[in-house]
Amino acid sequence: MLDRYRLLAILAGAVGGAIAIAGMEAFSTRRAFPLFAVPFATSIVTVLGSPKAEPAQPRALVGGHLVATLVGLLVVKLCGPAPWAAAVAVGLAMIAMHLTGTFHPPAGIDPLVVVVNNMSWSFLIVPVGAGALLLAAFAYAWHNVVARGANKGDTWPARWW
Repeated sequence: MLDRYRLLAILAGAVGGAIAIAGMEAFSTRRAFPLFAVPFATSIVTVLGSPKAEPAQPRALVGGHLVATLVGLLVVKLCGPAPWAAAVAVGLAMIAMHLTGTFHPPAGIDPLVVVVNNMSWSFLIVPVGAGALLLAAFAYAWHNVVARGANKGDTWPARWW
């Protein structure tokens, strides 16, 4: 059975996740990006639901999305938007994230989205770079200001880099 503090932490993460998803949907609508092209839903769940996990730390969150998207862009520019290229891009992105210490499993969707939709280089900046930074800022504020009582004094992140 869950103790009161654990239940509060779970509820705080869920409420923060819902708010962050609503913000992502609003951004998607305002910028005319289809929601499928904004690859942060699983990142939101990771960062707000499991804030102590290694993939939930800022280096993995921001770096993973940037590295994975960059790999996808390189592959699509070299090979075109073919299904096989999307598969290769995802595999190469996994390797690149591991090698750079930025492994963030939710970012694995980025190269797929990039290749399948033949995204431009600007996708790396908006929505990916800006979105990852905004999510990190939101997670920081949420965990350290809004949900601080539910987190029993824990702070996010466990480490910045």
